[in-house]
Amino acid sequence: MTAPFTPSEIWYLLSRIPKGCVVTYGQLANMAGAPGYARVVGNILKQLPAGTDLPWHRVINGKGQISFPDGSSRYNLQKLRLEQEGVNISYGKVNLKAHQWHGE
Repeated sequence: MTAPFTPSEIWYLLSRIPKGCVVTYGQLANMAGAPGYARVVGNILKQLPAGTDLPWHRVINGKGQISFPDGSSRYNLQKLRLEQEGVNISYGKVNLKAHQWHGE
């Protein structure tokens, strides 16, 4: 599936997510004007350069969960970064009503 947006467009949107807030993969796709392209967004995020300053950790799945396997090093890193920003994760879920960013 060819995306109607470029990786740099997703990176720009990602850079705008404020500390303490999260968005879903689908939400990022919607913000890029391409509903239904959540998996493409996920693939773009998988290809971020190592050591990037972009806040990839602020993107979660539509259920409010971290997409990495529970207990994996990536899961633990994302959970730690979110918690350091004040995002509460309870029973493996982020309270989207409290932390979801809806853009400016």
